[in-house]
Amino acid sequence: MHTLFPVANYSLIYYNFLLVTTIFIFIGSLITSLESPINLKSKNCVGFIFFILILLFIGLRPINFRFGDMVIYNIEFENYIKGATFDTKKEFLFESFKYFFAKNLNATSFFFVCAFLYIAPLYFATKKLFVDYSFYAFYLLVVSFSFWAYATNGIRNGIATSLFIFAITRDSKIVKWTLLLAIIFIHKSILITVLIYLIVTKFNYTKTYLILWFICIPLSLVLGNYLEQFFLGFGFADEKLKLYLEGVNQVQEGVTLVIGFRWDFLLYSSIGVIASWYFIVVKKFEDKIYSLICNTYLISNAIWILVIRVSYSNRFAYMSWFLMALVIIYPLLKSKIFNNQHAVIGTITILYFTFTYLFDFILI
Repeated sequence: MHTLFPVANYSLIYYNFLLVTTIFIFIGSLITSLESPINLKSKNCVGFIFFILILLFIGLRPINFRFGDMVIYNIEFENYIKGATFDTKKEFLFESFKYFFAKNLNATSFFFVCAFLYIAPLYFATKKLFVDYSFYAFYLLVVSFSFWAYATNGIRNGIATSLFIFAITRDSKIVKWTLLLAIIFIHKSILITVLIYLIVTKFNYTKTYLILWFICIPLSLVLGNYLEQFFLGFGFADEKLKLYLEGVNQVQEGVTLVIGFRWDFLLYSSIGVIASWYFIVVKKFEDKIYSLICNTYLISNAIWILVIRVSYSNRFAYMSWFLMALVIIYPLLKSKIFNNQHAVIGTITILYFTFTYLFDFILI
């Protein structure tokens, strides 16, 4: 496939484009007020352009081994074109989607729609939640650690988590739970997140979940190996999970995969924990959707801590990390918390992206 950029430069272009954009956002936050009509109008316009640019850049990338699972999906796609029978062992909804495109369209359109299903739900979910202030939330989601990796490598997982965010922002319970049920057939690991979300809708106790998160750290330190074997023997021992718990490293994950207690990952995860504690416990910020997002994050991340040593630890961590941007930014777009809130948002954005730029690009 012809491409405008050398494949080896895709990450370079992507992260440095975000770097320049982030710097401009930070500068703008220092010289304009958040509520300024000029600021809001420009951010809505820029937000849409940014959405289109990111969609085109990711969606029209070439099929190349540098994008990990993309090559595997393309092989399966080509097999369907050559007459392979429908694979009933895989997640039905995503496999049906792949099979339809193989029989009726082409691989380019398939991967473009995959990118759309990954990016568009975040754009429209943030529009629903924050209206005129949606740009800041959408941008923080895009500059999140692992966003690029799950756009180009962990494709099914990325689509499932984005649709999860879209689903929980729906007003209709029928639509919400229908979507949550459907995405399980895109990537079954999202079932854990859906079950956790169901639990927190019934038991909305943030302080309890904060305590639980801290308790899981010594539990993992003392019982880590036993807990990993427990998960393998507790009905989750399918081949994919075994690969994650016992498998080898994979370069395209976007992180250095080493077996051991990941204090770096834990430190990163604590950002979401601190934000939950600060806004809900200290600032008494009350918002039902925000509480559900925070509590889902806390429990999901606590479960990850229990299996933190495994080589694919980031894949488990991602089942909470994909919510972190919302945990951090949500109250700042819903309530007046700081005197110069725009500058605070700009500072958070540049610090949040700095971590991504360092670990996803510089160190890799």
